[in-house]
Amino acid sequence: MLPRALGYTPPAIPGAQAIAPLFGTAVFLAGGLVFIGGAWAELRARRPGMMTLVALAITVAFAFSAAVTLGFPGTPLWEELATLVTIMLLGHWIEMRSIARASGALQELAKLLPEVATRIAGDRLEEVPVDDLREGDLVLVRPGQAVPADGIVREGETKVNEAMVTGESNPVPKKPGSRVIGGTVNGSGAVRVEVTGTGDQTALAGIARLVGQAQSSRSRTQALADRAAFGLTIVALAAGFVTLAAWIAIGDDTGYAVERLVAVLVVACPHALGLAIPLVVAISTSLGAASGLLVRDRRALEEARRLQVVVFDKTGTLTRGEFGVVEVAAGPGLEPREILRLAAALEHDSEHPIARGIVRTAEEQGVEIAPAEAFEALPGKGASARVAGRTLFAGGPSLLAHLGLAVEGPLLASVRRAEANGRAAIFLADR
Repeated sequence: MLPRALGYTPPAIPGAQAIAPLFGTAVFLAGGLVFIGGAWAELRARRPGMMTLVALAITVAFAFSAAVTLGFPGTPLWEELATLVTIMLLGHWIEMRSIARASGALQELAKLLPEVATRIAGDRLEEVPVDDLREGDLVLVRPGQAVPADGIVREGETKVNEAMVTGESNPVPKKPGSRVIGGTVNGSGAVRVEVTGTGDQTALAGIARLVGQAQSSRSRTQALADRAAFGLTIVALAAGFVTLAAWIAIGDDTGYAVERLVAVLVVACPHALGLAIPLVVAISTSLGAASGLLVRDRRALEEARRLQVVVFDKTGTLTRGEFGVVEVAAGPGLEPREILRLAAALEHDSEHPIARGIVRTAEEQGVEIAPAEAFEALPGKGASARVAGRTLFAGGPSLLAHLGLAVEGPLLASVRRAEANGRAAIFLADR
């Protein structure tokens, strides 16, 4: 068929007539059996659908082509068989790849958990794998460490960065009795946490299950496609056998009539239903997961077209989940860039999320950060250090009260404007 269509004569080589049957059979066995297995499952459930129609088309094409090759009168359909199997496999491969990408987002969530934890056993500390933790264990979480499991703070106070799990950009204060989530990052305080959930009982595992359920769920469009495929299967079979009977009735030979029967069944195979609908749903879910949007149910994607208003419950949903410097108000005798340089030098050794945001902004802007000496954290107020021979302080309003300083004039206006926009005002003081 292809040589006739393209106008060329293939070279005469021994056994050339066996090339199409051999390759067609290989494609059928390697790629077509998955559809036959799916059709068998549908038939056992008495719900013939997409797989049944695809399996019917490729099985009839293979059987007819094999019969023609063995001497039955007619034109073999090896090319059509290979093309049909390849196209349907391509669609399923793209769908599975999209699902794998969404699963990759779950693997990134799993990486948030540390590999080891510091368990408190009486008067001593021991490093143990996170998998060895059990409910009721008491673990020590040092500043800057990831929380190894879900639990309740029993001793100590700190602030925890939960942005990677909840989207909340501001560190969340924790004190005895507060719950912590495995995978979140502890701030500047050391706390003792009683483990309440490990393994499949953690919040991260729950998120993974939700996304897994979304990948296995079926949308209304897919259900509609299956119902359409069921109807199309009945119509295709009826049309095929009517075609067979009609050609035989008008006197054509059996080979010619069977060839028309096969053509009807192959043409009726739902390429669009079998490719487009699963592909769109799978790729949409995958793209969402790659962008940090975990879809709990594929039907939500269909319902989203009706949305008119979207309400966000926290600022972290709309922000990057990390701090950065938005504006620098110039002080007496200092340019904004110099203020940023001094603040970054002071905060360089601090683990506080706001301090890390100041240092990150300075690095992104190419500001040279000077070394600092005598760094000291001031709990609840800020920090201090010596930079270039000057004692500097950085912190919020509580720091100014501690130093007995007041904000007034243009600087006060800048502070009020920042607070009105939901930003935190950090002060740099020289003493």
